[in-house]
Amino acid sequence: MAFLVLGANSVSGYTVKNSLRFNSGSSDYLNRTPASSGNLTTWTYSVWIKRANISTAQQMIAMALPSAGNDTQINFASNDQIEYFNRSGGTVNGILLTTQLFRDISAWYHLVFVWDTNNATAGDRMRMYVNGNEITSFSSDTNPSLATQSKFNQNTDHRLGQSTSGSASFNGYMSEINFIDGTALTPSSFGETDTDTGIWKPKAYTGTYGTNGFALFFKNSASLGTDSSGNGNTFTVNNLTSIDQTTDTPTNNFCTINTLTCNDTASLTASEGNSSISGGNDIGATFGLTKGKWYWESKRTNTGTVAHWGVGFTNSWNSSTQIVTGNGSGIFIRNDFVGGYNINGSGSNGFTSISGSTTGSSIANGDIVGVALDLDSATKSITFYQNGSSVGSGTFSYDGTSSTCFPFVRNNSGASSQWNFGNPPYSANSYTDGAGYGNFSYSVPSGYYALCTKNLANFG
Repeated sequence: MAFLVLGANSVSGYTVKNSLRFNSGSSDYLNRTPASSGNLTTWTYSVWIKRANISTAQQMIAMALPSAGNDTQINFASNDQIEYFNRSGGTVNGILLTTQLFRDISAWYHLVFVWDTNNATAGDRMRMYVNGNEITSFSSDTNPSLATQSKFNQNTDHRLGQSTSGSASFNGYMSEINFIDGTALTPSSFGETDTDTGIWKPKAYTGTYGTNGFALFFKNSASLGTDSSGNGNTFTVNNLTSIDQTTDTPTNNFCTINTLTCNDTASLTASEGNSSISGGNDIGATFGLTKGKWYWESKRTNTGTVAHWGVGFTNSWNSSTQIVTGNGSGIFIRNDFVGGYNINGSGSNGFTSISGSTTGSSIANGDIVGVALDLDSATKSITFYQNGSSVGSGTFSYDGTSSTCFPFVRNNSGASSQWNFGNPPYSANSYTDGAGYGNFSYSVPSGYYALCTKNLANFG
């Protein structure tokens, strides 16, 4: 299992500034009905996506449905395949369903879908690309007939992030959506390979869009559906707010809680792009650390049950014995301060020579817990904050090679919290780190940085 995937995160070149965070629990989606139909035999749809919840139910990327049994869909199937199909009269007349599963919730995917039914080569009439590479292996692969018309780009309701019936809501992030009406393109129009890393990364699209074409870059938090193509094909925003505009993008990937590490998924509920969780026992984050100075925050969102905030070393994620139960090492603070400063494990799993103390009062509902982790100094240290005031600190030894350190949360049954590695699911106070990244509730300690890939490239 990969915990840190940089994705398309070069620290130079074209910068993607924003993404939009979709949450199925609040039925987030964008929709638009074109004034008239565009080209129904030739178009290209490009989107960058970072997934959150997986292996649950179908999640819609984009859909158009003029009437029952007549639709075009692009979605993640319930088992995490990508499905791209067109139906007429209830009969599928073009489908690509991948054999490959897409379950990485730590990285960004670039997806390109081409509809080109005037193409003389039957196998090229529907094409799908992921991170610049054409997908050629499918569990279902039916070529549309010559000149088959799609339902997408018709004068009908188009939805992004949800089906037109109000189901199959998407969980995760979307960025840099480009729809090109009337032209069949390849991924090279929207991305390129980084010459230093060999990683696929975004580039600016410079071509034309066609009549119904649109570009959604989510630049304006007060008008998230604004079309940046110049066509004025703006989408209506449904249940999304300014807080859902984030700076977690394919050129600067931010850490989130990694639900794949949870050892009690039956009690886990994750939402808001894996930045809000309840229950679930021990859960790690997507970024593993061996050096650097890092800061993040978490908001307690319930009362009456115990939660823990801190860092941990373990080789047994997703097992029944993790940080708190002893198979690993951890330093953390509890919301009730029972026992004050909490330490679990020692030796080869991570922390040694630990000492520390806590002050302050119980962490109440709505309080913000800050964590500052120093893995660079000769004496490693961690400091905990309660609403901006230091309430606990500790020192420890760590060689940076025997194991990897992860931000982690321990939620007792019923506990819930929201996590902010720089893109909060709640209203924060716009404090950034020294590099200008993040949106925090309290001032970031000098020399500490938000957990994002641009900072990892410079300071990690």
